[in-house]
Amino acid sequence: MEKVAAALADPVRRQILEMLREQQLSAGEIAERFSISRPAVSRHLRVLRASGLVSDHLVGRQRFYVLDVEKLVELMQWLTQFVQPSGWEHRLDALETEVYRTRRDRRSPAQLDDIEEHSA
Repeated sequence: MEKVAAALADPVRRQILEMLREQQLSAGEIAERFSISRPAVSRHLRVLRASGLVSDHLVGRQRFYVLDVEKLVELMQWLTQFVQPSGWEHRLDALETEVYRTRRDRRSPAQLDDIEEHSA
């Protein structure tokens, strides 16, 4: 996972991944889209390949690169532990919903009419 995170840290490599999201590309086609040298693009592709984010295959004399989303899925699954609410947060959300529902149910018909008039 560390290799994946390190590979994603570079903006050029992220751009390469975005390009490969749509289609497979040769190293030359990728390099044409950058102002950096071809050897620099090759180094970025090597890092992406070593991290498992892209794979490559030869067609004749050309090497084509393809996005491999498996490592991204693993990273996303790991990251969700930091954004998913814990069990307590789910319970507190449910409690808040119940409190609002109880308050709504306890209102008199006159209060409900007053609320509807102000919201219209």
